[in-house]
Amino acid sequence: MRSDVVKKGIPAAPNRSLLYALGYTKEELEKPLIGVVCSYNEIVPGHMNLDKIAEAVKAGIRAAGGTPVEFPAIAVCDGIAMGHVGMKYSLVTRDLIADSTEAMAIAHQFDGLVMIPNCDKNVPGLLMAAARVNIPTIFVSGGPMLAGRLNDGRRTCLSHMFEAVGSYYAGKLDEEGVEEYENNACPTCGSCSGMYTANSMNCLTEAIGMALRGNGTIPAVWSARLRLAKHTGMKIMELVEKDIRPRDIMTEAAFHNAETIDMALGCSTNTMLHLPAIAHECGITLSFDMANKISDNTPNLCHLAPAGDTYMEDLERAGGVYAVMAELAKAGLLDTSLLTCTGQTVAENLAGVVNLDPQIIRPIDNPYSKTGGIAVLKGNLAPDGCVVKQSAVAPEMMVHQGPARVFNSEEEAIKAIYAGKIKAGDVVVIRYEGPKGGPGMREMLNPTSAIAGMGLDKDVALITDGRFSGATRGASIGHISPEAAAGGPIALVEEGDIIMIDIPSHTITLVVPENKLATRRVKWVCPEPKIKTGYLARYAKLVSSADKGAILE
Repeated sequence: MRSDVVKKGIPAAPNRSLLYALGYTKEELEKPLIGVVCSYNEIVPGHMNLDKIAEAVKAGIRAAGGTPVEFPAIAVCDGIAMGHVGMKYSLVTRDLIADSTEAMAIAHQFDGLVMIPNCDKNVPGLLMAAARVNIPTIFVSGGPMLAGRLNDGRRTCLSHMFEAVGSYYAGKLDEEGVEEYENNACPTCGSCSGMYTANSMNCLTEAIGMALRGNGTIPAVWSARLRLAKHTGMKIMELVEKDIRPRDIMTEAAFHNAETIDMALGCSTNTMLHLPAIAHECGITLSFDMANKISDNTPNLCHLAPAGDTYMEDLERAGGVYAVMAELAKAGLLDTSLLTCTGQTVAENLAGVVNLDPQIIRPIDNPYSKTGGIAVLKGNLAPDGCVVKQSAVAPEMMVHQGPARVFNSEEEAIKAIYAGKIKAGDVVVIRYEGPKGGPGMREMLNPTSAIAGMGLDKDVALITDGRFSGATRGASIGHISPEAAAGGPIALVEEGDIIMIDIPSHTITLVVPENKLATRRVKWVCPEPKIKTGYLARYAKLVSSADKGAILE
């Protein structure tokens, strides 16, 4: 066993004495030591139940002949961090989580790992760590939140809550109406109930083969979630025995499967940051161009919130991620020969799986659209690319051109939006919010939901070198690369410049002559860094552009 180095022989006697100090018995130390990486805390609604998940996982490990050893990982609630300086600390935690988990796993020489994440950066951070450490590893999350209900019976969710604030500033909703959303949008623990980033990544953990069926969709409050956790604890012992490791599962073909399922589900644009970053830890390069090729050939089968009015609990009842995969497999869009954490192939996992509700998961021959949920655009405004969740864009905004309304921070933009200064036809430009410029690449849910709440989502586009929450809908285009702080063309945009967006053609164009842009470039001076000390200052010096996954180089 890998853990023998801290358990066996006279040289390990000091190590054993410290393990005995923890209360472990000689009998327990004769079994494989399984690290249980639990992200429980009391500030993230999606993590408040993870202590229960961890106990279930540990019960499964013991039942299958292992000794569980729990240690923590941090997690930020993006919703609580939204709209202020705290959001600068969201994406950056992905690397803190990966680094600290790597350190704990290697320092203590575990034989296997069970990762228990749930919310946005926690899932990719732990997947990055799994790839780095590359010992047998399996994932089980805390599960999604149930949808809420308003007083009139309509279902609701967090994206509606943010849009309600925009409606209030537009005079369409009073304070009492905002309070009704406030009290009903998030009714249970769990990751917020739409196909936002957390649920996207938990579904893709199934898709890539690192979690058991149901991981992305079984609600947090269902007892089936605890049973899944116990089975996950049992399964890690099989993976240890067979020495099946993350890089045996997370192959290049598995990432292409994950991107295909991403497009069919209509996942968050944040997956275009996280999948490349995880792949990088596996020694694999995922390019923006490959994402478009996959999207062009993959039908969009699901319209969960914010793209539609269905939620994660509905996807679970329809058969979950596996049912979506079964539809894709019918058309030969998946490599079903690949090994997964079940110890079986994708094909074996999908045997007997059926789509239980074609209203929730459209059949492969009757999709919402013939192309996937995400598109990558390129042009003189984004030479290295940018990303839009096209499945959540109104048809009339798929092609748009309008005058730029330029803001050098999220705060400037939201102030103008709330003041009613943004008009139909405008293209809001928010820059210096990228990985380096932010630093930290903040999500722009406040401005996008304000625009939607004011009823302008079918008239106004928003582009940024920052990023968007999975809860964002409308013509919201993020990850503009290169970013403004790196001297990207977005830094040269001036108030009133015409910007042309053509999502079906995958183009984004700043309609300014090249000689004018050259003159502006000569005059351009990068602003002083917004933060000059601490972790964010170090992060800004190391982080890559968004098109590479905002990895630390």
